[in-house]
Amino acid sequence: MIDIQKQISMNLKRIRKMRGLSLDRVSALSGVSKGMLSQIENGDSSPTVSTLWKIANGLEVSFSSLVEEKESEVSVVRGIEAAAIKGNEGLYQVFSYFPYEESRRFEIYRMELLPGCRQVSDPHHGGAEEYLYAAEGSISVEIGSRVITLGKGDALRFRAHENHIYENKTNDKAVCHLLIYYP
Repeated sequence: MIDIQKQISMNLKRIRKMRGLSLDRVSALSGVSKGMLSQIENGDSSPTVSTLWKIANGLEVSFSSLVEEKESEVSVVRGIEAAAIKGNEGLYQVFSYFPYEESRRFEIYRMELLPGCRQVSDPHHGGAEEYLYAAEGSISVEIGSRVITLGKGDALRFRAHENHIYENKTNDKAVCHLLIYYP
């Protein structure tokens, strides 16, 4: 974790350069002196909250964009670290790999259905779509009056605006990867 002063320094410099602005222009927009902006960018000054608000307002960015740590360009989730949520008397497990974030508008899960599992999923609102990939075994998906059976390597996309049911009708475990997209 980077200290906050260094984080502010990097974020201000990145935003300013991305917009092609000089320190003079940022000073004019924000009312913060060019000298102070230079000290902040060089990590020589720890700005007050008031100063950060002036800069954020002048640049028309959120306050948090100046103080938040930049997300890594690479994120690794080890299968062993993914938390399992169990249901359906232990016949169903879902592992969250990438939970929903407003900036991304999707989430990714791994689902495991033991033999005999019938998992009912409530409708999603707002035009959500599900993308399902069968990685192991066989899974039947009931969407309204349609039943689609997927084998290993098969994939399915559907609007999830009504109840849908995942079912493992075989004697082997079924494993699927699920992406839910929220437009």
